[in-house]
Amino acid sequence: MLDIKYVREHLDEVAETMKNRHASFSPEQFTTLDVQRREVIAEEEALQAERNKLSKEIGALMGQGKTDEANATKETVRQINEKLTALGDARAEAEAAMDALMLSIPNMVDVTTPVGEDENDNPEVRRWGTPRDFAAEGFEPQAHWDLGPALNIIDFERGVKLAESRFYVLGGAGARLERALIAFMLDQHTSRGYKEWWVPALANAATLTGTGQLPKFEEDLFHTTEGLYLIPTAEVQLTNLHAGEVLDADSLPLHYCAFTPCFREEAGSAGRDTRGIIRVHQFSKVEMVKFATPETGFDELESMVEDAENILQQLKLPYRVISLCTGDIGFSSAKTYDVEVWLPSYGAYKEISSCSCCTDFQARRANIKYRDPANFKGSRFVYTLNGSGLAVGRTMAAVIENYQNPDGTITVPEVLVPYMGGKTVIGPEEV
Repeated sequence: MLDIKYVREHLDEVAETMKNRHASFSPEQFTTLDVQRREVIAEEEALQAERNKLSKEIGALMGQGKTDEANATKETVRQINEKLTALGDARAEAEAAMDALMLSIPNMVDVTTPVGEDENDNPEVRRWGTPRDFAAEGFEPQAHWDLGPALNIIDFERGVKLAESRFYVLGGAGARLERALIAFMLDQHTSRGYKEWWVPALANAATLTGTGQLPKFEEDLFHTTEGLYLIPTAEVQLTNLHAGEVLDADSLPLHYCAFTPCFREEAGSAGRDTRGIIRVHQFSKVEMVKFATPETGFDELESMVEDAENILQQLKLPYRVISLCTGDIGFSSAKTYDVEVWLPSYGAYKEISSCSCCTDFQARRANIKYRDPANFKGSRFVYTLNGSGLAVGRTMAAVIENYQNPDGTITVPEVLVPYMGGKTVIGPEEV
């Protein structure tokens, strides 16, 4: 969340940023709640000081034998205590209202984040690779949602039978390809300095509040009857590994990665990418998370994007990098780059990784700080970063479509051959 003092002192700037983000924010509501809260606190503290003063006087009066005066003072203290009880309730209500408001306000964007209305205003930063010219090769490429079932490596009908729509089953070489991609991605990231973690697929409300999924995006989450939630990304768990902790500056930056299944309700996405394995309720993802100082946070973002790009370069999949504008950037992010892979079925680039610097926004919610005695007293909030490295299902779709052959088989990318047990071509499999 944002620093309440910062919002108070930069109210116009915050309001302008929220307008650019298309976020609901009322400066008048903030000011009203802030004034109410501060007035209650001031009155409570004044009465506490008065009570402490009178309590000392009672002892002195009793020592002087002034029993009647002492009893009268005790009655005054009793009345103050009653007022303090009522003020305590009023303070709790005022703070709860302010907390609810602050938890609903998205992060401030970095000055380098472009101002724009929606995804159409996201500027392209760079491209890598050239999309394959299937026409020059004399055949029409198939979409992964046709080619996968034809090879019996993706089964959408059984996914619906076992669960519901937007679930699917992988079999044979399809399952092996999923496993190969996960292992390859983790090996690449750990070789570049990331520490691998294995984390729960369920998270509590405090954990999801720390990274910003709750309370605003609860409708996008699957939850259990015990009050736990299926994680939408390993970012939730990796970031909160250090919730409530104070890290040493010498240990920063920390680079973490993890593979997890991810679960999303996809509320409000009806009609969007409903075919294939692009937008589904359950998918695999390898996630990257970093903890950094404010001085190095945005440099760490640039290197995180390079780490995501490295996977696609190794797989020789064409992609582009775009910078998300204010109208398209995520709730917790101050600056985001999306990496989009080329998918022949769409004739366009589709998001496969989103890398964000969240400044101290998540750290303030999760209370993650660091100490650096050589440079400042006390502790300060760290910067947190997260990025997909990569979304495995979308990577599989890209491999299937970009590596398909005229006979309907799929060539296995060279770097994946060892992970596929030496298999170089995926052909039709028995049901």
